[in-house]
Amino acid sequence: MIRALLLAAALTALPALARPPRLTLVISVDALGSDVLLRNRARLKGGLGQLLNQGAFFPYARYGQAECRTAPGHTTLSTGANPWRHGIVDNRWVERSTMKRVLAFADAAHPVLEAPLTPGQDSGPAHIQVETLADRLRVATQERGKAVAVSIKSHAAIPLAGRAGQAWWFDKGVGKFVTGTWYTKAFPEWMKALNARKLPEASFGKKWELMRPASEYVGEDEGPAESDVYGLGRTFPHPLDGGLPSPGPTFYQAFAVSPDSHDLLVEAAKAAIAGEGLGKDDVPDLLAVSFSGTDLVFHEYGPYSWEMQDTLLRLDKAMSGLIAAAERAAGGRGNLVIALSADHGGAAAPEQWAATGLAAKRVNPVELANGLTQALRQQFGGDVTATLEVLDVYLGGKTHQGGAVDAAVRRAAAAWLMKHPSVVTAVASDDLLTAPDTAGYLARMRKGYFPGRSGDVLFMVKPFHLLLSTPVGTSHGTPHAYDAQVPMLFAGKGVKPGVYLEEVDPVDFAPTLAALMELGMPASAEGKPRAEALTGR
Repeated sequence: MIRALLLAAALTALPALARPPRLTLVISVDALGSDVLLRNRARLKGGLGQLLNQGAFFPYARYGQAECRTAPGHTTLSTGANPWRHGIVDNRWVERSTMKRVLAFADAAHPVLEAPLTPGQDSGPAHIQVETLADRLRVATQERGKAVAVSIKSHAAIPLAGRAGQAWWFDKGVGKFVTGTWYTKAFPEWMKALNARKLPEASFGKKWELMRPASEYVGEDEGPAESDVYGLGRTFPHPLDGGLPSPGPTFYQAFAVSPDSHDLLVEAAKAAIAGEGLGKDDVPDLLAVSFSGTDLVFHEYGPYSWEMQDTLLRLDKAMSGLIAAAERAAGGRGNLVIALSADHGGAAAPEQWAATGLAAKRVNPVELANGLTQALRQQFGGDVTATLEVLDVYLGGKTHQGGAVDAAVRRAAAAWLMKHPSVVTAVASDDLLTAPDTAGYLARMRKGYFPGRSGDVLFMVKPFHLLLSTPVGTSHGTPHAYDAQVPMLFAGKGVKPGVYLEEVDPVDFAPTLAALMELGMPASAEGKPRAEALTGR
């Protein structure tokens, strides 16, 4: 009796467990490599600067997978798994039965809602093989918690929303937010109202001007190999009309590149908060915003450009409004968790690297594929054909004996690639698990390999060698540090502020959030919560 009374008294004295955050705000900044953020950090005084100064900052989160692209990167962030588990190996891959490219989130059974556009476009999460953070939230809360993702890009919004959330992206053909019928059969009133405001049209005819005096920008306005797309030009100010007399697809493309697209996404996030009632009660909700404009600027102007510097300054300002809206919705920072990362980094233009003395060059993937095709036909005859999709080679056709592509053809293709001056390693899929891995590249290829979607041959270009068919612009996609290293930031309830210099992996992103939200881990997560940055409450 006495023991029972003592036990009851002890239990009564225990403090009540802290509630999970009412709202978790996930921010992805497309193409925000660690190097880009670090060299611009001192100038960031708004929302992004606030997170850097007040949150748990991991500057060196490096993807373990080989191909660092938007779709696989966002899916890794949302699942805590690498592509060998989650199945999204690239933005697109080649379907061997037809040798045609398939987008990562194409879903013929669930097309884009109320948009009779091109078949085969991204529209749903059917290709994702594992549970996302949004899915985990819906399961853990018995579908009471809500999850909404917004982005300019479909292949960012969809993996962040998973199967159980809502995904909304900006259709640059019509200038409105759309979704797929997987997620809903009708536009909710809040999205109808947002689209009816025609916010992009307010930018038509304006110019993208520098936010600060030109003297505060590093380098030259027109750097090496900058592009001129959608009527924007290569130097400031950039006209926002797409060369059109009235808003149309080319204007919407230009708008998406401009920092005005950041402001549009903030308005979409605010509309989602109000329309879905995010953060209004003690059941945790998730709001994910992926800012795509940084990637579009990166591809056309490069990571060192004035355009990239300016878009970060303007994103910093836009994020102040986003964070303030999230705080209001959750009832204060004490009920809010904020997390930020990126899907990949990116390479400088080879011409810029070459100017410093590095052995940098462009490698035309079309010419590479044609050369490989010719070599294989000389050796095996028939109509054997090589198709490149970044670092994957897909082989189709028949040999001179009418046989299908087999291990001998795949190994011959890998051997030919190994002789190319820009290739550091290549391996047939047959040998991926057994080949010696002296440089560590094969380990990354293994994490990115998904049977039926990955290539017959996988290869790696040397550092500073850029696979790109155009003479201007730049890209990303390799596991080299400039492509693979991104920041991870956590702030708010349950987070221990500080700078954590250990190299971590973005597979830790979703598990850390799941721990903060008290959901349990996503089922196939390979990462772990970053306990050093958590208070444990």
